[in-house]
Amino acid sequence: MGSRQVTAWHGKNITVAGLGVSGVSAARALAGLGASVTVVDNGDGDAQRARAAELAELGIEVRLGRLDGGARAGEVLPEGTDLVVTSPGWKPDSPLFAAAAAAGVDVVGDVEIAWLLRGPDAAPWLAITGTNGKTTTTQMLASILKAAGLKTAAVGNIGTPIIDVVIGEETYDVLAVELSSYQLHWAPSLRAHSAAVLNLAPDHLDWHGSMEAYAADKGRIYEGNSVACVYNADAADNKATENLVMEADVEEGCRAIGFTLGAPGPSMLGVVDGILVDRAFVENRQKNAQELAAVADVNPPAPHNIANALAAAALARAFGVKPSAIRDGLRAFRPDAHRVSHVAEVDGVTYIDDSKATNTHAAEASLAAFEPVVWIAGGLAKGATFDELVQKSAKRMRGVVLIGADRALIAEALARHAPQVPVVDLGQTDTGAMLAAVREAARLAETGDTVLLAPACASMDMFANYNERGDAFADAVRELAAEKA
Repeated sequence: MGSRQVTAWHGKNITVAGLGVSGVSAARALAGLGASVTVVDNGDGDAQRARAAELAELGIEVRLGRLDGGARAGEVLPEGTDLVVTSPGWKPDSPLFAAAAAAGVDVVGDVEIAWLLRGPDAAPWLAITGTNGKTTTTQMLASILKAAGLKTAAVGNIGTPIIDVVIGEETYDVLAVELSSYQLHWAPSLRAHSAAVLNLAPDHLDWHGSMEAYAADKGRIYEGNSVACVYNADAADNKATENLVMEADVEEGCRAIGFTLGAPGPSMLGVVDGILVDRAFVENRQKNAQELAAVADVNPPAPHNIANALAAAALARAFGVKPSAIRDGLRAFRPDAHRVSHVAEVDGVTYIDDSKATNTHAAEASLAAFEPVVWIAGGLAKGATFDELVQKSAKRMRGVVLIGADRALIAEALARHAPQVPVVDLGQTDTGAMLAAVREAARLAETGDTVLLAPACASMDMFANYNERGDAFADAVRELAAEKA
């Protein structure tokens, strides 16, 4: 790291909002550059106190829970603050940020800090966002870049905190960067080499305030792109992703590159006769196409995952990666757990764990990959509605088992749009609820069917996170298999 970064931060009074992974990373990095750092967090549990003790050893002040006078730590701007660095989950209307605005103090996120800390020879960023598929696509891209012999890492909203990667001793040729709408909201300076918005569907509207604000934050990923803005040409949302490209202020010569599950036109990637093909990064793209990989090279080859692969391939091709590395990288890629993961086959019925499908858009994509389906759904709706999902997927459903706090919302949509589909409304919310759900699903399923956990809801009403929910599903399926053996 050069002296420019050290000089820029030395002696600054910086308030970090949140004691999570990104907040701790930012606090450590900025303190190491000579800043005076105060961390505020409204929690005051064992985990927060343990992290606070570690940071205190570095000379970082931490304020937890209720302060003297009764206000929460995250509501009060520490005196003399020059900059607030927020963790992604803190809402824009948080009292801390209102206090910062009143004092004329800027608020930025960890991604913005990482961008500002980059050295003069820093690795370019290939950036990815979207309502669904971000992590899978970012990991696919990293696999492709590695197959091309490039030193890379999948960072951002996944893996190692991006600040740690930027200031670490490892050097990279290029970074595959997953970015959430929260992170993009707080990253005004970000200028990626190339970027992709995979899709747009209502999500996190309680945080952003409206679909328009949510889309605008996603669209920030295209600002200042130098080579390619990759968009979903099949988007069923009135060309929303393409519109974000058209509205972006990019560098001269940056190109709009679409991807489609159909045959691609010029400046697009798509699918022809089971082959992923490129008509964007080839000579004479009006007439020529380059084979990249087979659909069978994509794991799993579900439609939404083929779209992920095309987006990853487009970003890699924008960086100059050869076609053979696209194929090799896709073949080497293995998806994370709880993302359309095959658990077992029991009595001729396949059990699939897609606990990561925490919103309606993700659940719709998951349901589209299987037929007939017994669907296990429910949890925390986060303000979502389910009519469109049920209308589009009803013909695939053998039956539905509902769990979780907001299951009635899904039940009502099913009653309106799929009254012929049998529904089991499981009122349990205890630790045995998932086993009961799997047993009910098995009762509804017939040989050749798929029992699919794709909840379309968040998990925190019953589980710590979607990973725990998926694990509970897999455990229940294994117990079922043992009972049937």
